[in-house]
Amino acid sequence: MAATSHPLSTLAAVEVLKSGGNAMDAAIAAVAVQCVVEPAMTGIGGDCFVLYSKKGGVPVALNGSGRAPNGARAEWFSDQGLMEIDATSPHSVTVPGAVDAWCTLNAEHGTKGLDELFAPAIRYAEEGYRVAPRVAFDWERNVAKLSHDPDAKAAFLPGGKAPQIGDLMRLPALANTLRRIAQNGRSAFYEGEVAAEIVAKLRHLGGHHAEGDFAAQRSNWVEPIRTRFRDLDVYECPPNGQGLIALMMLNLADHVDLKGGSVADRTHVLAEITKAAYHARDSHLCDPDHGELPIEHFLSQEWVRRILPHIDGKRAKTLPTWDEVTHKDTVYLTVVDRDLNAVSFINSLFGAFGSGILAPKSGVLLHHRGSAFRTIPGHPNAIGPGKRPLHTIIPGMVMKDGRALMPFGVMGGQYQATGHVDFLSKVFGLGLDIQSASDAPRSFATEGRLQLEPTFAPDVVEDLRRRGHEIEIVDSPIGGCQAIMIDHERGALLGASDHRKDGFALGI
Repeated sequence: MAATSHPLSTLAAVEVLKSGGNAMDAAIAAVAVQCVVEPAMTGIGGDCFVLYSKKGGVPVALNGSGRAPNGARAEWFSDQGLMEIDATSPHSVTVPGAVDAWCTLNAEHGTKGLDELFAPAIRYAEEGYRVAPRVAFDWERNVAKLSHDPDAKAAFLPGGKAPQIGDLMRLPALANTLRRIAQNGRSAFYEGEVAAEIVAKLRHLGGHHAEGDFAAQRSNWVEPIRTRFRDLDVYECPPNGQGLIALMMLNLADHVDLKGGSVADRTHVLAEITKAAYHARDSHLCDPDHGELPIEHFLSQEWVRRILPHIDGKRAKTLPTWDEVTHKDTVYLTVVDRDLNAVSFINSLFGAFGSGILAPKSGVLLHHRGSAFRTIPGHPNAIGPGKRPLHTIIPGMVMKDGRALMPFGVMGGQYQATGHVDFLSKVFGLGLDIQSASDAPRSFATEGRLQLEPTFAPDVVEDLRRRGHEIEIVDSPIGGCQAIMIDHERGALLGASDHRKDGFALGI
């Protein structure tokens, strides 16, 4: 079974499974397609994280995030008076890590060549694909960002306009680059013409990048982190991603009521534990290679006991304000094969269409993950040479009795940690099936407001307002979700794909 946010991606994964490929083969084929057909959400100029459970066992984790160039120093930014890194600035572009991650995953866990796995993506980029409804929605909302760079405007705004639902889009330059990677592996992206073009474009715009920064990029296998929730073990990738924050919130959720009471009660409590955990995130989370991050402390009951008295079940509390990572876009997909290999895979440009900076000859649209850095020298998440920024993208994996039970993910930038807790609480607390849990109305406490999707009932909105929340009814969906539940007793796979996106789950 495969579950992705785009139908062509799901179909590509299923075709790989039908031809004898394993879950990792299918996931790589699917994400390559999404980098073509969902350009606002992901691309080969972005990053990725993966959890992989081989034959249902304890997962391993791959950190496929890129690093800041060696020429980047927080002191330079403070000397320039730059308090933050703008999303469309060349300084927001860290070295993309996705392609190296795909090649690593393929070499160590795949069974098919990249030439076969990339074939659908190359075909859609070269011959064209029809723009799906949610893709068109995101495209229309980002005309201004794409207009910022003439090369991006020429490639993504034909005739100066965003394509509409059903329009045919082609990305021939991207097709050629995918073909090069399929033939020559990671070197086709991180060395030679593609890397040289990207570096030249960024340096022309004022960036500190060098070709050596690209050649040095490597993904690394890391030990996943976990916590106990109900009778389950929930696994996440360790920092620099925010999976730690999801686990901290789950530990809090074990002591507050996310399954009893009214919808307003549960939404309020979720908001309050979000505020507490995200405050810790933005104060401490960083690249562990470049700073101290006491993971054991944040996952301890001591931390839970310290935070619980500050969570009021009836009134919204105001925490000190801090610079937040803005709400961003991503794709998540999951695949489980006949041998119960399970892949939880997330790939992102960070914001819609990333930085909006395109290398035109290679067709690589670059992410802006570096905008998550701070420019304050000495801050744990300050930009620095070879440093990875705080990452919002987090794949998840639920285990029970030592076996993989559910690979899952919730897209939506910084919402993702809250999304993991909300989804798991609905499935394993309220007893909802995974599709119903995915489709339920979403809320997110961020930037001093409680964002609510318009599907919340008016009486719930008023109840939350009376509790002291500043309510914002959002005009676009909050996140997206995919999950596959493994029913070991019946030998069945149960898939879900969020109605907020274009995709679906499909099993064979």
